[in-house]
Amino acid sequence: MTPEEISNAIHIRPTQEMLESGIMKIIDIRTEGEWRQTGIVPGSHTLTFFDDFGNYDIDKFLEEYHKIADKETLVGLICRTGSRTRMVTNFLRQNGYNAVNLDGGVFYLGSIGYDLVPYNPSR
Repeated sequence: MTPEEISNAIHIRPTQEMLESGIMKIIDIRTEGEWRQTGIVPGSHTLTFFDDFGNYDIDKFLEEYHKIADKETLVGLICRTGSRTRMVTNFLRQNGYNAVNLDGGVFYLGSIGYDLVPYNPSR
C-alpha cells in the first residue's frame, strides 16, 4: 500500500513490509505491563492511552503524542487486538489527525510470525 492508500484507510491489517518501510510512525498504546509481556514492534513508540483500569487523560496523551508526531504525520496505532486503537483512531481522525488503526494488533502480528522485540524502557 502507498502512504496515500494507508492514509485514506481507517483500519488496516499491518504487514511486515508496511511496518518496516518507514512510511508511518508506529505508536503502541498498550500498558507497560503488556509491552513487557509480549514485546513491541521494532522502532515503535510506546505511549499508553488507557491505564490498567481503563482510565485515560486525553490532554496528557496528546501532549506526548505531539512529541512523536504532528497532526499531518501518518501514524499507525497498535494495541493487543485493535479494539483500543479503533476508539483512539476514530477520536484522532475526527480531530484532524492522520492516524490509522493497525487492526488485529500485536495478536495478529504474532499469528503471522512477525517478530516483536523486547520492550526497553530506557529508549
